[in-house]
Amino acid sequence: MLLFLDIDGTLLPFGAAGPYPEYEPDAALPGLASPTPAEHPLPARIDPLLGPRLAALGCELVWATTWMDDANTCVAPWLGLPPLPVVAWPDEDEPPALLHWKTRPLLDWAAGRPFVWIDDENTEADRAWVAARYPAPALLYRVQHRYGITDGDFAALRDWLHTTTA
Repeated sequence: MLLFLDIDGTLLPFGAAGPYPEYEPDAALPGLASPTPAEHPLPARIDPLLGPRLAALGCELVWATTWMDDANTCVAPWLGLPPLPVVAWPDEDEPPALLHWKTRPLLDWAAGRPFVWIDDENTEADRAWVAARYPAPALLYRVQHRYGITDGDFAALRDWLHTTTA
């Protein structure tokens, strides 16, 4: 099972003081390498314990973010993750009305394999479009950008993965 993972608004919450604490990038966290603020200041706003929680879902993690290769150089080390595949976004015109610009490239990348897409911007229009056109199970899961991925989101993802792969 593929898991397409966005960063901004998903791992990196925008607009809220929490729920994730801000970690000192130089703090020693067991098993986690962390960038220094000079390398990139934003990963320090991401809960580094999300890495092990994402890995524990048992999916093949794939970056689906505009961070592109910076996801592997800045965010993956902070989360204690190895370098992950990165979806390359095509340079093309706007997608059909109401469809998110990532939707079609993610379906192309998944190539008929089951997947989860965690983002703060996918919509019901994307879910309906994928359900009508994609042959495998697909969960387009939306998180609230103010909080990023939460305990409740992880529970919902685990439930869907369990029922889909059972």
